[in-house]
Amino acid sequence: MDRVIKKSKWSRKRLLTIGAVIAVLALIAASYYYTSGPNKLSVETDRITISEIKKGAFQEFIPVNGVVLPVNTIYLDAIEGGRVEEKFVEDGAVVKKDQPLLRLTNTDLELSLINQETSVFNLLTQMRISGNAAQQNTIGKLNQVTDVDNSLTEAERVYKLNKSLYAQKAIGSQEFQQSENNYNYQLQKKKLTQQILKQDSFSTRQEADQARQTFGRTQNALQVMRRKVGDLIVRAPVEGQLTSLDAEIGQSKNKGERLGQIDVLSGFKVRVNIDEHYISRIFTELKGEFTLAGKDYKLKIKKVFTQVTNGSFQVDMEFIDSVPQGIRRGQTLQIRLALSDETQAVLIPRGGFFQQTGGNWIFKVTEDGSKAYKVDIQLGRQNPDYYEVLSGLKPGDKVVTSSYENYGTMQELVLKKQ
Repeated sequence: MDRVIKKSKWSRKRLLTIGAVIAVLALIAASYYYTSGPNKLSVETDRITISEIKKGAFQEFIPVNGVVLPVNTIYLDAIEGGRVEEKFVEDGAVVKKDQPLLRLTNTDLELSLINQETSVFNLLTQMRISGNAAQQNTIGKLNQVTDVDNSLTEAERVYKLNKSLYAQKAIGSQEFQQSENNYNYQLQKKKLTQQILKQDSFSTRQEADQARQTFGRTQNALQVMRRKVGDLIVRAPVEGQLTSLDAEIGQSKNKGERLGQIDVLSGFKVRVNIDEHYISRIFTELKGEFTLAGKDYKLKIKKVFTQVTNGSFQVDMEFIDSVPQGIRRGQTLQIRLALSDETQAVLIPRGGFFQQTGGNWIFKVTEDGSKAYKVDIQLGRQNPDYYEVLSGLKPGDKVVTSSYENYGTMQELVLKKQ
């Protein structure tokens, strides 16, 4: 006989329905869990950067680029204009002081030198003629003095003799008076001759001094003209390397035109460009360092050029202690320029979080590493590697330092490992 078969309460269709309902409830519960309270976002740990806060040495510095230059550069200018006739050296040559570099020709200067030499020769000839004439005149005056002395001696002899004879009544008064008058005349004539000789001697010396001064000025002018012609041969003012020489055979150069430059090889300096933002914090003696061929070298600022061009200004830095072997002019160095002394500080590595937070807050990771929540912080100085933490974090804390661009207004991150 037929038997009624009981239908099972847990049919496959019913089980599937119950499972679907449970899944929906679980989803709702999970959604409630993650959306209740602070805004949360699940992130995978391999997609973010987690850094540890630590305490260590901190120094504020900025990265700058510097170009190696000779410690001194001497520029060559054409002292006199002319046509380039001959070149003795080429660019890059190491030259000695006063070594000829090139020769210019200037026919006007050369003609002026000839005229000046002729003027000096003519003046010297005229001086000799004048000197001979003055000497002859002096000889004539001295002969006159001799004649006057002789006449005075004779007049004095006759006067004394007549005076004695007159006292003895041997001659008359007329003859005595005549000898006395002649004696007095010869005395006055001698005095006058001496005055004339003295005045003539003074005039002769004065004319000779003026002639010597004129001759000296003319000779100086001749020396100047010779130097001007000599300057047509351009010479190295110092020992060094001729890094440029802008002159070709047949080319005309004007007076004062730049011909080239010589780099003094006694040492090097580094010319550095710095953003104008730091101009108030840059001064002489600030130090920097760079690494070359695995070795660190130190520099210090020697001179600050405060003129701002295209948003930057320049400083000259000199090497401290040692200079890298084989360093060359024009070589670029990447320098870490220190803006403060080295101190101990709580440090956080630089990261993309700063662009979104401005350094005012950060996601701090819990001790079990399952979450990261938002905490307020205060940052101070910075360098290309670290920020200085003033408050909000302590050594040993772990924080998310990668970019927060996709986190919106999230207050908490749920960290999931891949």
